[in-house]
Amino acid sequence: MTYTVSFWNPIVLSLQTALTALLIVLILGMTAAKFMVRNTFPGKTLLETIFLLPTVLPPTVTGFLLIILFGSQGFIGTFIQSIFQKNIMFTWTAAVVTATVVAFPFMYQSVKTGLKQVDENVEHAARTDGANEWQVFFFISLPLCFRSIVSGTILSFTRALGEFGATFMFAGNLPGITQTVPIAIFTSMEAGNMDLAWAWVASIVTISFIMLFILRKFTV
Repeated sequence: MTYTVSFWNPIVLSLQTALTALLIVLILGMTAAKFMVRNTFPGKTLLETIFLLPTVLPPTVTGFLLIILFGSQGFIGTFIQSIFQKNIMFTWTAAVVTATVVAFPFMYQSVKTGLKQVDENVEHAARTDGANEWQVFFFISLPLCFRSIVSGTILSFTRALGEFGATFMFAGNLPGITQTVPIAIFTSMEAGNMDLAWAWVASIVTISFIMLFILRKFTV
């Protein structure tokens, strides 16, 4: 088959969406993991359950909840509209939000596991030498759990890359705007264009295989 712009658009869009979501979950995941590992407070178990909930919810439920929260009648959606005068549903931003929500638990859980294995005596020694909490976190704790960060990064990226159901509901199927590779595969199959569907399947399998191969090299 001839690889036209229509073939590459979903691939480029999927990579842009997944990479943007990854940058967000890197910041949110590491910050949340640091807070949860180093603090004890009432409701901690409840909060962590909410963090991990997207890993077990059906994609349609995740999409439904995103619509309720970020739709024109949702309290977050209403707030965004009051500032930017636009609804983010059926936009690329909606695809990024969805990818971020489903990818966050993988980054959070990986970094949290890594931080719990860091020897606290090393952190205490750094504090004794005058380092503040953020210096200890960035220059001591994170380097010591580097493998966990790599694991979380790859798992989060591949999860964001493969997201379908919630994205389809919340961001829609707009070619060149929100049509990621999983949605493009579904659309092509419905249209009976199996050659194009197979080409997209091959592309996403190849990317996922490479990422998982890197993960095994770093963590085994």
